Amino acid sequence: MGDINTLYGNKSSSLMDKFSRIKLLACDVDGVFSDGRIYMGNQGEELKAFHTRDGFGVKALLNIGVHVAVITGRESRIVHQRMSALGIKHIIQGCEQKYDALDALQKQLKIGKEATVSIGDDMPDIGMFNLSHIGVATADAHPFVKKQALYVTQINGGFGAVREVCDLILHAKGKLHKVTGSSV
Repeated sequence: MGDINTLYGNKSSSLMDKFSRIKLLACDVDGVFSDGRIYMGNQGEELKAFHTRDGFGVKALLNIGVHVAVITGRESRIVHQRMSALGIKHIIQGCEQKYDALDALQKQLKIGKEATVSIGDDMPDIGMFNLSHIGVATADAHPFVKKQALYVTQINGGFGAVREVCDLILHAKGKLHKVTGSSV
């Protein structure tokens, strides 16, 4: 089997075949959609930065019928607002056992491991990797998490790592050049 040239360099045809089967993308938030830092103000307000490229990629996947979920250990109104604005219906917050949350979601959607990809950056995300055909670590993920991943993004969390995964799925499904819409 040969390599396939993608926007992110040559990828093995076996990896791209796995991406072509994906029906569910499960994402951590802090360190994946954001850079992992939490900004706290004097009045206790919390701020996070999200990249519009990630938003565009998520919307593109949703438009071709791929489910997107966020599973995060923290609870944040900001996360709910951002993910809802992108059209993500599966927003699971305050979840310490991400394995259990993803398992329940897969059963609800009737989507198995072979059609699931998950992306994370730290130890709590490894449980999702165990239920995924492709476990993805961000470029700046904890070293142990990178060793558990099948794929490590070229882009850091919060700066387009989610978009990279979305683009690879779109490419593998032959839909990358048919994407339209806007980022939110």
